[in-house]
Amino acid sequence: MAVHIRLTRKGRKKQPFYRIIVADSHAPRDGKFLDIVGTYDPMQDPAVINIDNDKLADWMGKGAQPSTTVKSLLKKHAAAGAEAA
Repeated sequence: MAVHIRLTRKGRKKQPFYRIIVADSHAPRDGKFLDIVGTYDPMQDPAVINIDNDKLADWMGKGAQPSTTVKSLLKKHAAAGAEAA
């Protein structure tokens, strides 16, 4: 079973809100998932990214691969964390 870290869309029409989830690669976008590791709200200014680093590290240690979009969000989250420190 290939496990991926990707986004699932929530919110209403023209008001997107995303969860960063861990799911089987064959599961549909808004379907069954294994765990929620964070959220992404692009409607805020600036966009808000919340990630549970412990869960993320645990799943990546088990071999979960992030999607390209999630990789870019992780980089933005890390850069924002470095600026805050």
